Amino acid sequence: MKGVVCLLQGQASVIYVRLRKQVIHPAGAPIRLRDIARILADPSLERELLDMVLSRSEPSDGNRIVIDMLQIISRIKAKHPSVLIEFIGEPHVLVVIQKAPKKPSIVLFVLVWLLLFFGAGLTIMNFHADVSMPEVHIRIVEMITGHRDEHPYLFQVAYSLGIGFGMILFFNHLFKKKWNEEPTPLEVEMYLYQENLNQYVIAEEYEKMRLAESTSTSKGKQP
Repeated sequence: MKGVVCLLQGQASVIYVRLRKQVIHPAGAPIRLRDIARILADPSLERELLDMVLSRSEPSDGNRIVIDMLQIISRIKAKHPSVLIEFIGEPHVLVVIQKAPKKPSIVLFVLVWLLLFFGAGLTIMNFHADVSMPEVHIRIVEMITGHRDEHPYLFQVAYSLGIGFGMILFFNHLFKKKWNEEPTPLEVEMYLYQENLNQYVIAEEYEKMRLAESTSTSKGKQP
């Protein structure tokens, strides 16, 4: 367990806060504590804290906002200075602002599907040409049957079907159907990509916050 504990004098209520890693929030809606965290506290206090507004997304904020645990602590302490706050888990949460979904374009879908289909087909064909796959098929059929066939269509059709079946097994996915609960290699790669992207965004947001604090401090020191 890792967290920040605010020690106060005297008897104090304890509030346990666990931030989510990432949340998707509609644009323009206020970001409340219930949207980004789980809380364990006195029931009457818990209901009030869950409805606490932490921020409102502005167009200038972009589509991602980082809310730090120190921001939450300052908001809670402003209303309840005598409480004891204990954070568990992540020190920040990444809020992805989701705009109203657009109607999908059938034309764009068809164009992307054709691009991927012919691109994948040409990739496989070029690979087969590089390794002389037709000559390999002819040689395999000759070894099995004992005579040379310059056009082993039956073997090539079976080979093509095997490639498609093998891809289905490898990616563990056929349209919306999954064979088991294990993540596919593509899902794992997408997860790793999203994790790296989130870390980069969080680092950038922290840098912006640091620059903003430095600018406000320097302005405050000017006579």
